Amino acid sequence: MANSPIKNQQRVRVIYADTDAMGIVYHMNYLRWFEIGRTELLRELGLVYAKMESFKFNLPVSKAFCHYLVPACLDDILIVETEIDYFKKASLCFTYTIWNEQMTKKHAEGYTLHACATRDGRIVRLPEVFTKTVEAYLMRRKNYA
Repeated sequence: MANSPIKNQQRVRVIYADTDAMGIVYHMNYLRWFEIGRTELLRELGLVYAKMESFKFNLPVSKAFCHYLVPACLDDILIVETEIDYFKKASLCFTYTIWNEQMTKKHAEGYTLHACATRDGRIVRLPEVFTKTVEAYLMRRKNYA
């Protein structure tokens, strides 16, 4: 499972704690897996969360959407595919697709929108080091398509 120049792919296994009484993945776990994908995509771009916090900003989620397509079950291997869709002066949007291991069946798809905020919650512009990195990523994405 190799990452493309624009899509980060993370492999996760559904564990017992991820499932509900019906034996299927509890719906909130998809958002947790979105976070794994987002964190690893940013890490791949050199934007590690701990490093971003040293610039005194955070990326709180301001909106989340998940369309559940096919339930996943205990011990399934899932692929979380993550891309940056766009960014604006003070916000950033990630898109996600959660596939089965063979990437032939979509379990869920969605997005998260993030504000750029100071530690005290004030909305600010994304720092230049961040925007330059994301611009380069989006240019690769455009050229890759």
